[in-house]
Amino acid sequence: MRVLLTGSSGWLGRRLAERLREVGHEPLGLDIAPGPCTQAIGSVADAELVRTLFHRWEFEGVIHAGALHKPDIVREAHQAFVDTNVGGTLNLLQSAIETGCGRFVFTSTTSLMISHAVRDEAAGAAVWLDEDFGPLEPRNIYGVTKLTAEGLCRLYAREHGLACVVLRTSRFFPEEDDTLQEPSGPNLKANEFLNRRLTLEDAAEAHLVALHRAPELGFGLFIVSAPPPFAREDAQALWRDAPSVIARVFPDTADLYARQGWRLPSRIGRIYDASHAERVLGFRCRTDFATVLEALRLGQPLPFDHDPSYIAPRLVGSRKEGAGVL
Repeated sequence: MRVLLTGSSGWLGRRLAERLREVGHEPLGLDIAPGPCTQAIGSVADAELVRTLFHRWEFEGVIHAGALHKPDIVREAHQAFVDTNVGGTLNLLQSAIETGCGRFVFTSTTSLMISHAVRDEAAGAAVWLDEDFGPLEPRNIYGVTKLTAEGLCRLYAREHGLACVVLRTSRFFPEEDDTLQEPSGPNLKANEFLNRRLTLEDAAEAHLVALHRAPELGFGLFIVSAPPPFAREDAQALWRDAPSVIARVFPDTADLYARQGWRLPSRIGRIYDASHAERVLGFRCRTDFATVLEALRLGQPLPFDHDPSYIAPRLVGSRKEGAGVL
């Protein structure tokens, strides 16, 4: 399958390009920054470039992983987010319809589900976040534009019959708090597998499953995150005393953490529930908190990437202007 992959120079895009090739697909990477997996340099906001690529290559599928992200808020104006995340998604959808491209996978984010109230964790219980959670009140321009782009995918699926799958991924990418000393980046990531993280490998695999299943789904929206080891009935206890709930499920956690000099979260204020993706999409993350603990027991490397020195390709060196095909 010929697949247009946007964001191909980025953290997720590079892994997606590798996996697409490994399973026999032909990805063409589009990114504003050069990279080993990128053949076309330019922005999805450039409608003419997008249209040219679609007509030249006759893509059978699209994985739209390129976007301005939350860390870009300090560098980019709101208009840039609208142009890229909303206008760029619209450009891709329109060209997909024009050329008969049959399937479209959109990388969204669980961040758009986090209102100020959810972030402040003042509910007296962990908030259970699934696909029915609402009303959605994104707290920044990143979330607003991602939610709008999701709406475009839904619209084009309904009005044009384009098979669209939206994946709301939880955290799997480098963030500023990866460089914290207390808790350390690895400690923080390990904790987040309890409620709001997945590995880069699982994120990529979810996209491949979505690409293959899109025609039979028509439209689907899924939270993608490591399965939490808790039940909804644990919500109040997780908010009051998370370590006691964790100890009930994994009795040796405190000892394993102590050996690392790590600490458990005292409170868990939100849980991403990925059970809908498991039931309907047929995808479940391979790595979860139990996997992390098993690595600690056996003295093996941690089963997730940690690269505090990572810099997004678009910020490395001088940004290449203009557009072109390598």
